[in-house]
Amino acid sequence: MAKRILDAFKDQKAFIAYLMAGDPTLPISAAYILAAQEAGASMVEIGIPFSDPIAEGEVIQAASLRAITAGARLDGVFAMVASIKDQMRIPMVYMTYLNPVFVYGYARFFAHCQEVGICGIIIPDLPYEEQQEVKEVAAVYDVEVVTLVAPTSEKRIRDIAEKAEGFLYLVSSMGVTGVRSTITTDISAMVAEIKKYTSIPVAVGFGISTPQQAQAYASTADGVIVGSAIVRIIGEQGPDATQAVHDYIKGMTDAIRGR
Repeated sequence: MAKRILDAFKDQKAFIAYLMAGDPTLPISAAYILAAQEAGASMVEIGIPFSDPIAEGEVIQAASLRAITAGARLDGVFAMVASIKDQMRIPMVYMTYLNPVFVYGYARFFAHCQEVGICGIIIPDLPYEEQQEVKEVAAVYDVEVVTLVAPTSEKRIRDIAEKAEGFLYLVSSMGVTGVRSTITTDISAMVAEIKKYTSIPVAVGFGISTPQQAQAYASTADGVIVGSAIVRIIGEQGPDATQAVHDYIKGMTDAIRGR
């Protein structure tokens, strides 16, 4: 049976690892996804390379460009995920933008997601108020649409939380993705507010890079999401980053689970 998003949050704090599909190549990114699983990640968030990744900082923008330059396209990403589907014991979700999904065709896209074992999708440029047309089609194929909650969402937290699927992605800071030395948002207060309205797990992302940060936010939320710090390792080491990716993720998962 395909893994569901909630499986990532059972019995322990979740560590969600973001990796860009096709960076540096599709086969090597498949190996990095498997390495993340072996290192203890609870879920993998697979980025689909896109030419205008507006929510991303320079590290993930560069990864997207490397993947596109290496020939990664959407059909290739689906094929790569299909190649590891039977080896995956943890949930897989896509992180992408609305344009690739819309152009590919909602029904075609989500049917392929179901075929390859993708159980959720994060679309940061899909406004909350316009999610329904995507959710209706995604639901037919058992794909959950994950909603982001930002520090500026306070007046809409109840609406967002009550209609959330899978998990809520709590954006730690304003701006784009990227490593941050300090995060000033009162994460515990936002989590507490969200929990008034839903039992769906809350995971914190944007800016987390150290075991100390991961441990601190996991003590309040149900999990943490780390992308830029992992992608930066791959950017530096390219096709030889398997061990470094594994060791970094293991250090982070150990931190949030008190090992």
